[in-house]
Amino acid sequence: MPSKPKPDLGLFAQRIFVFVVGCFGLIWAVSSFARGATVEEFRNVQDRLLQFETFNQAAATRMLESPASSYIGACDYHAQRALLLLEVPLADAALRSGAVRDFDRHMQSIEQRSKQVLACAPRDPLIWILLFGTDVEYGRLDGHSFDLLATSYEISPNEAWIAMRRVTVAIPVVLAAPEPMRQKILTEFQQLVRHRFVEIPARSYLSAPASVRALLQSRIDELDPQSRKSFSEALEKLRS
Repeated sequence: MPSKPKPDLGLFAQRIFVFVVGCFGLIWAVSSFARGATVEEFRNVQDRLLQFETFNQAAATRMLESPASSYIGACDYHAQRALLLLEVPLADAALRSGAVRDFDRHMQSIEQRSKQVLACAPRDPLIWILLFGTDVEYGRLDGHSFDLLATSYEISPNEAWIAMRRVTVAIPVVLAAPEPMRQKILTEFQQLVRHRFVEIPARSYLSAPASVRALLQSRIDELDPQSRKSFSEALEKLRS
């Protein structure tokens, strides 16, 4: 009788290798699909936040701590923006309530996440503003802090969506800014009103101390009558 053929160990090993590679490919495909869906979900959140939509603290916390957020890579900067914009109000709320540990935890997270994103997207003006904002929150107002703000101006000097966020952060500390930077902040405030983006400048105006309001008012007084009227109406609406 013919002898039973011996198994081809090389062929067997090759099949095992192909099987293992296939399994890893399937795992990669599933994880990539999950990550893609997660990134798209957070991108939608980013778009809503950039339109100044707000989430309550419980909803923001759930999104930040959800398993889905772990799928997001440092270079998925649209999704990372969403996480940053969700966390900033939480840090501010912790500061206002005196929850020092929570405040420090959120601020460290914001700073670390911002630097990771900048490694992939160094010309994202929003991230430079957020880093400037962390310095403002910690009371670190020096040349380095205003260099962060200056970088945002350099990257995106004329975009309204970023200008509205810049004046929100910069107006409260305009008196501490070096003179050239102070004039940039005041001019950007004025330009927003001139182009009828009045709500955010009006909010900044109402929350500013009297000394800052005087500077802002001097820029409003230089505008055309229709711009002044639009700004005045925005103030009245916010006061009512």
